[in-house]
Order: sequence, then structure tokens, then C-alpha cells
Amino acid sequence: MVLPTYVSNVLEIWVVWRGRALRQAQGRLAREMPTADETGDESFAVGGWQAANLRLRGPMWLDFAGKSARATRSKVKLLKLPYLRKKIMNKPLRVFATCDIGEAIHLLRKRGYEVEVYPQPEAPPKNLIIEKVKSGIDGLITTLRDPIDAEIFEAGKGTLKGVAQFAVGFDNINRADANRYKIPFTNTADVLTEATAEFAFFMLGMLARKMWPAEHLTRENRWGYWHPYLPFLGDEVTGKTIAIVGTGRIGLAMIKKCAGFDMNMLCYDPAYENHDYVKAIQEVMDLRQARGISKEKNWIKYVPFGDALREADFVSVHVPLLRTGESNTPTYHLFNEKTLRMMKPAAYLVNTSRGPVVEEAALARALRENWIAGAALDVYEKEPLPADSPLRDPAIADRCRLMPHFASAARITRLSTDPDKGMAGRCVQGLIDVLEGNYRGDITKMPYVVNKEAFGK
Repeated sequence: MVLPTYVSNVLEIWVVWRGRALRQAQGRLAREMPTADETGDESFAVGGWQAANLRLRGPMWLDFAGKSARATRSKVKLLKLPYLRKKIMNKPLRVFATCDIGEAIHLLRKRGYEVEVYPQPEAPPKNLIIEKVKSGIDGLITTLRDPIDAEIFEAGKGTLKGVAQFAVGFDNINRADANRYKIPFTNTADVLTEATAEFAFFMLGMLARKMWPAEHLTRENRWGYWHPYLPFLGDEVTGKTIAIVGTGRIGLAMIKKCAGFDMNMLCYDPAYENHDYVKAIQEVMDLRQARGISKEKNWIKYVPFGDALREADFVSVHVPLLRTGESNTPTYHLFNEKTLRMMKPAAYLVNTSRGPVVEEAALARALRENWIAGAALDVYEKEPLPADSPLRDPAIADRCRLMPHFASAARITRLSTDPDKGMAGRCVQGLIDVLEGNYRGDITKMPYVVNKEAFGK
């Protein structure tokens, strides 16, 4: 029989099932195939590159290439998937990655993608990225090192379909330009939350307990005696007061870790206050004290920014980078001469958020003139940290810890191919969603796309 007109432009297939199950291309059906709600049926015939998990029932006649066939005890759900038809009929999808992200690259190649990876550890020059985009690639995998703006999008006009950022932050991507060219870009939020929070806490402890100068004392054979307070003493973390500046995902994870060390917490967020989470943490603190796990009653509360700085022994920064004009609550140079002077002389600052949140020249002066006791940074206004940075001043080396944007650098967090665990897996899955038109091609429903606002109705 001839297919009805209402299924015109529908990919036509036929399957014969003679009493045995047909299962091919097992995968994550939630991402590879439309959901039952979207199709109106719980059986699928097509998903990704080939048929998967078919549930066929009832006789059905199909006309395919002029031939009829009876699908025994079968029912085939025909899906209107123009993106799939294009994928099958056209040449393979092409991707350029500005750095190697490990085994996740092979996930793309196994799906038939042609993937070229920049072989050097340093960032590729921008003109090379432009050249690759001009060559007609479909997707681009980037990092915070790569400037992605109108020049890139113009080079890929008509061919570039998506950018997958191997990071949570996307300061390097001009969002307005991406929206103007209608190019979706993804990031890897969530999977590095715990790794970043624990690194921030470790830096806090390393800084407070003076582990760096203590190790140098030992390695340089200057440990000539034991003394109650010479050559220096560190500061305890347990029972102290910490200011959590920014209570998004990583800030909340930091709160959870600080609670385990019986710390009192002053919370500040310029955009949103999560009072339910704070209430839950207070309940846990109260229970620990009631059961004798903690000797003293600890507390957590939201306070104004100035109060948080003035009262805290430690300040841990977890805000996004928002410049003037981008938000009513900008965070660019949130920590400057004025705000650094608000902190206690014995207080420590830890920044694992974004470099430009802290004005580095002001921080270097604060450390030289002892406005604060110390600082530990994993992010900088310019990366890599320039050779002439004031933070490299040998005079402040004993109280200024400098890390190479390393907070998420844990094996599972960085390289796991599981999109629920690793940045690499999530980066690749975000690109697959865009290029293969998962979620019925609706970009606003793709979980890892950042600039959904450019594709709303």
C-alpha cells in the first residue's frame, strides 16, 4: 500500500521480526531517541544511526521501494527526523578540537565523525581556528584559552552548527555574537562541582597551616630544631568562621565541606539566596551538636557583603564573572582595594571562581602591606599568569599560593566519558545533541546548551 500523505518527508523503513528480538545500537535512549511523550508511542524504529530497542507488535504493511513486506507481529513507529535523514545521506560530520580531551574523542569517531585534534598542549592560534572553521567543520570543541567571537562565527557561516566548551565557564565565548549567528554553545556544568569545592578547601587548609613554607624549610635542610612557635605557626580551620561569597553549585558544595569541619558560615550571594539549603545545613549542625559529635553549636546565615568580609577568618569566592552592563550585580573586581581593606588582618582569601573577580594589583599590595594574612588563587585576570605579575613578588611568596587553574584537574572529573561524571563526556554529549538534533531538534530542551535564549519561540 502507499504511505498516507501525512507521513510525507518521513524516513521509510521496514523490519521483519520472525519471533525474535531485534536489538541494535544500544545507547542512551533518552539522548539518542525522542521520548515516548514526544512521539506519542512507546515504541521506536529509529534512533541515532540505526534501529534500537524495537518493540514491534501487530501486523502492518509497508511499501518500500515498490515492494511490499509483511512485518509479522510488528509495528513500526515512523519518525519525522529530517536531521537523521541528512546525517545518513550526507558526508560524515566533521569536528575540530582545539585540544585533546582523551578517550571521549573516540566516542565521536565510533559514531562516524571525522575528528581532528590540535596536537600541541598550548592553545592553537586564532587564525588556525578560523582556518579550520572556514574548511566547513560542523562542530568545534574549545577551552577557556580559545577566543570565540564574531570572527569565528562568520568564518563558519552556513556550516558551523555548534561549539562545545570543555569548561563550566565560557568567558572566552562572545554570547551576543553566538546568538546573532544562531550558533548554540554548550558547557560542562555540574560535573566539576565537588572537585572544585574540595580543591578550594584544600587550598584554604594549605594556606592557613603554612604547608608550603613548612615543606621548603624541610627540603632546603633548614629544619634545625623543634620549637613551640618558631619559625612560624599556622592557623586552625576547625571552628573558624568562613565567608562563602557566591552560593551557586560550587558555593553550596563548599558549604557542605565546611560544615564537616565545624565552621561557622557567613553566606553572601549578589543574585540569589538559597535559604532552604542553609536551613538544611543548620539542621545538620544542630544534630551534630545534640549528638555530641560537635562540642559547640555552629551556625550559618546570609549576611550583607561587607559584614561577611569584616567578620570572616576565611573568604572563599565562588561567583561567576559578570561585568558592568552584563548584570545588575557585576562581580568584575569585586575584590579591590576598598573591599580587601574590609577583611581582618588575620584573614585569608581563596579564589577558585574567575580571575577578574579579584583585582590582582590590589591583592598584591594587600599582601605586601599586611592588610590580610594570605591568599590562594587558582584563576587569574590573564592566563597563564604573566611573568611580570605582581603576584609573583618574592616578598609575598610565603603567603600567596598560586595554582595553574587546577581545581577541576581530577582524573574522573576531567576525563570520564560518562556525561554524568566527566567534563569530557559531557562536552562530547553536548556536541552530539546539537549536531544530531537530539531532543527532536529542539535546542531549548538540550540540557548542556548555554545560550538557549537565542532559540526560543
